[in-house]
Formats: sequence, structure tokens, C-alpha cells
Amino acid sequence: MNAVIIAVITMLILSLSKVHVVLALLIGALVGGLSAGMGITEAIDIFADGLGANAEVALSYAMLGAFAVAISRTGLPDLMVKAALKIVGKNGETKRKSLSKVFIILVVLILASFSQNVIPVHIAIVPILIPPLLKVFNELFIDRRAMATVLTFGLKAPYILIPAGFGFMFHEIVQESMAESGLPIEMDMIPIAMLLPVAGMVFGLGVALFVTYRKPRTYENKEITDVTEKDQSHFSYDLKSVTFSLIAIIAVLIAQFVTGSMILSALIGLIILYASRSLHISHSEGLMNEGIKMMAFIGFVMIAAGGFAAVIQETGHVEPLVQTVVEWVDGSQALAALLMLIVGLIITMGIGSSFSTVPIIATLFVPLAASLGFSPMATIALIGTASALGDAGSPASDSTLGTTSGLNADGQHHHIWDTCVPTFIHFNIPLIAFGWLAAMIL
Repeated sequence: MNAVIIAVITMLILSLSKVHVVLALLIGALVGGLSAGMGITEAIDIFADGLGANAEVALSYAMLGAFAVAISRTGLPDLMVKAALKIVGKNGETKRKSLSKVFIILVVLILASFSQNVIPVHIAIVPILIPPLLKVFNELFIDRRAMATVLTFGLKAPYILIPAGFGFMFHEIVQESMAESGLPIEMDMIPIAMLLPVAGMVFGLGVALFVTYRKPRTYENKEITDVTEKDQSHFSYDLKSVTFSLIAIIAVLIAQFVTGSMILSALIGLIILYASRSLHISHSEGLMNEGIKMMAFIGFVMIAAGGFAAVIQETGHVEPLVQTVVEWVDGSQALAALLMLIVGLIITMGIGSSFSTVPIIATLFVPLAASLGFSPMATIALIGTASALGDAGSPASDSTLGTTSGLNADGQHHHIWDTCVPTFIHFNIPLIAFGWLAAMIL
């Protein structure tokens, strides 16, 4: 068998068998290298050499994680949540429950979306935002499966489409991975290519809210668990800290577009917060540790994915695999695009991170897309969509894990059946359909 197929299948089987994805990537790379005739020492050396490819991304995650923790400590997210609670009413008391239901869904959607690009705190927003709103959901008889789709959409769609905050990092990874695989692109091409796939997610969200989960669902008014209460870190805030946190956020966004560096941008944001004394410099060590801890999983998976991709490329089996697939699909772009998206779904479901999937599938998809005559824009749509597939619905994804952590604060929300299954159905299916359509049109 082809060494690339053996490596990918090994990695997937191990990941789906609950083996940590970093170990799965290492073992998969070694098995692939050995099946291609490499010695184990040679395979390990190649894997080690490839680790540096995504080191900058991993550091970017650590810095952005630290900035996210810093912003949360200024009290800005708490202020936003309290403002939302004040508007909707802490007990959901209203004669127009339908209007209140629409409003609270919009509040959650907007704040979750802001957490990716505008105020890049990622999943850290969930334990701050959701537990205080659970009783409001109960009073309005909101199906938490609907809220799971709303949260997952907000944690996912914005970074796929908008090149700011975590979106800047995702687009940068796509650009660099495609360039390393032989297809240089401009970053401003990515939002255009991903517009239709994200429209598919909007469609899926609409189906979840207006069709699948529109009926009222009853929950008990239980107190949240001690663990969740412990995780909810409420920090005192004043006009100064909130003002400078907003200034820091604006500075980070501007710096991203001017310098193109997430590391420098996050550093500028942290300097503003420390220089303004919104945060004490003595807290910097703990803040960095928390930020690294929050983002460590994706960062380490990204580093390991670079080593895996390096071994895959060195096997020399990518080109034969591409030629075999081209012959098998008989030159059909439609069939090839569908198969590529399904492969992306399987890989991302196994890894649990769309960011970490990009370097792996770019290695396979760029030469395959070129052999089948796909345009650069269509190739971007295929890679971006294929990597995003499975992030929603994967039990190991931070988007689904973060969503469940908030909605299950009182023990009434199941991770698999109430988060993973609803998000898998309503986002992955439309992403395949609309991503395939984008590849055909672009």
C-alpha cells in the first residue's frame, strides 16, 4: 500500500481509539516512513526537522492565549455578560417570551463570534458567558442543543471567514501550508474562497434554530457545579481597565494587519495593559502560564503536524497517490472534490482541530488539485473547508468541548448527544455541500 495512506490511516485509528493525537501523529509518521523504506532513525530525524515548521504558530497561540487571559482579567467579558443579563432579565420575566428568546440567541451568537476576531478570548468566553444564562434559557424553554449550534457557529465560522484574531492565524496557516506544498497564494484570496462554505454554516444554523430545535424543551433549575463555579473567574473592573482593554484590542487588530505577526500583535496588547497598570507586571508569569495552558493542546498538535507532514513529503509516495486518485476518478473534478472533503472530515474528526489539519491535508490536496485542474481559489475552498469539517462534531474539538463546559454547568447537557451530534449534522453536512459547490464554481 501507499505509505501516505498507511500513515494517515494509522494516525486516524489511533486518534479515534483515544490515543493522544500528538502520539498518534508521531506513530503514524514512523509507520508511514518505515513502510516507505526508511529506517526508524531516519524517520525520526525527518519528523524532528519538520517540527520547526509550525513553531511560530505554536508561539502565536501561546501569546494570543496570554492576551486572552489578560483581557478576561480586566473584567471586560464580565461587563459584557452583566450588560446582557441586565437587558434580558435575570429570570427571563417577560410577556413576550418569543422576542426574548430571539434576543438572547442573538446576544450569545454575537458574543461568541466576537470571541474569535474582535475580542479574541476564544473558548474562554464560554464559562464566563453561559452558566449565568442557564436559568434564563430554562425560563424561556430554549433547547440547549440549539444553543450548542449557536455557540459552535460563533466559535468557528468567524475565524474561517474573517482574517483577524484567531481568523488571522487560521488564514496564515492556510497560506503558509499551501506555499510549502507548492502553491503560493495571497491571504486576501482566502475570505473570498471561504464565503460560500461559511454560507453553508449559516444555512445549517438556520435549520437548527427554525426547524430541528425550535420546539420548547424543559430543564430543571439546578445550581451549577462546584467545578464550574471555580472555573468562573470574575475580576473587578473599573472605567480605566475597561478603556485600556478596548485600546489594547484595537491596537492588536491594527498591528495584525500592519505587521502580519500575531506574536508581535499580542505582545503589543500585553504591553499596553501592563503599561496602563490595568494589570500588574507581577502577574505576568501566571498569566503566561494560563495562556499557554489554554492553548497548549492546539500548539503541540500543530508542531507534531509539521513533523508528520515532513515525513509524508519525504516518503516520495505523495505523487504516486495523486496519480492513482486522478486515474481512479477518471478526471472528474466533482467526484474528486467530494472525496477530498470527506477525507478532510475524517482527518479533522480524528485530530479535533481544524488548525492542525491544514498542514496535513495541504500536503495531499495541493498536488492533487493541480493534477485535476482546480484553480487556486477552488483549492483554497477545498483545503479551508476540508480542515474546518469535523471541528464541529468532533468529541476532541475545543469548540465542542468549550460549548459543553458551559451548557453542562448544571449537569443537564450531554457532550456527545447534545453538542457533538447536533453540530455534526447541522454544520458538517452543509459544509460538504457548499464547499463542494465552491470548488465547482471558483
